[in-house]
Amino acid sequence: MPFFRRHAPHRPDWWPENEPWPPKHRRFPFGRRLGCAVVLVNLVAFGLLWLGLAWVAKGLGLIDFPRPHYGGPGWGPVTALAVLFLFGLAAGAGFALRRIAAPMDDLLAGAERVAQGDYSVPVPERGPKEARTLTRAFNSMVSRLNETDTRRRSLLADVSHELRTPLTVIRGNLEGMVDGVYAPNEANLRALIDETQMMERLVEDLRTLALAESGALMLLREPTDLALLLSETAYALQPAQGQAQIKVACSDDLPAVLLDPARMREVLTNLLTNAIKHSPTGGEILVSCQLDPANPSASIVIEVQDQGPGIASADLPHIFDRFYKSSDSTGMGLGLSIARQLAAAHGGSLEAVTRPAPGACFRIVLPQE
Repeated sequence: MPFFRRHAPHRPDWWPENEPWPPKHRRFPFGRRLGCAVVLVNLVAFGLLWLGLAWVAKGLGLIDFPRPHYGGPGWGPVTALAVLFLFGLAAGAGFALRRIAAPMDDLLAGAERVAQGDYSVPVPERGPKEARTLTRAFNSMVSRLNETDTRRRSLLADVSHELRTPLTVIRGNLEGMVDGVYAPNEANLRALIDETQMMERLVEDLRTLALAESGALMLLREPTDLALLLSETAYALQPAQGQAQIKVACSDDLPAVLLDPARMREVLTNLLTNAIKHSPTGGEILVSCQLDPANPSASIVIEVQDQGPGIASADLPHIFDRFYKSSDSTGMGLGLSIARQLAAAHGGSLEAVTRPAPGACFRIVLPQE
């Protein structure tokens, strides 16, 4: 069967199953079409300009074209030189335009791939500086889209995994009560309430994390005394006698900081809870607050240092990832992610500091304004 029968009503037997029929014929690239148009316009424009200048110069008497006679040169040499000159200018304009149009073809092809959901192939950077800058911005945008899509897929998988366990427990207990296996007494009902509270915390944490990542989290900022906030948070979490004790040490020259006390207390509570959980019996948790030594006029540093086993080197790059759990973790893996996003919402940062001293150390940097 001939290949050029474009409008065949049925797909040929030899045609691949994963390719559409009839085949789509690729048009000339954008750069080639644009280059041909510019060359044609240049030829017409230069030709008209040449003729116009020649007639004006002849009218002014600046040049005199001899009338053609039998055997004489006439207009032939002049016209040939003009045509060669015009073709040279058009060719130069075409080559210059090709350096700009070729990257545009790459960007169009890349945009078509992105529209189809393919974020894996970056567009090569070539051409003039402006074209390379545009291509670099496009690749950066595609990279962020790819990361967002990957996080979305991972989030859906993690959320479904985290919700499956409490839902399974609730359903199993309810079915057991209906079948008479479990008695609907206070102890069994309270276990179901605990599972629903776990789901409620998970949903609320996901909501806070989503608002913080999207920049839509509303902060009720007010001038706050950090020393008082740290003392109140430590007092509320002070463990029982015999466990690790919390010691707060703050500088006397700390200014009032404009922040949301409830959200910042949430960050500190998460860090202190983790420190208490991993600290040995009789240990000490040191909470320090001082002006940033690197920039004392612009930021304040809060550090939470415990005396526990510290963070394993394999876990350190992932501790702020959503739903990431170490081998000894008992939570849902969202606390540190939320704490970092809340610190970023205040214009600051949260990071884990590696020190030779035993234990884990987390540092919060907050701007003074």
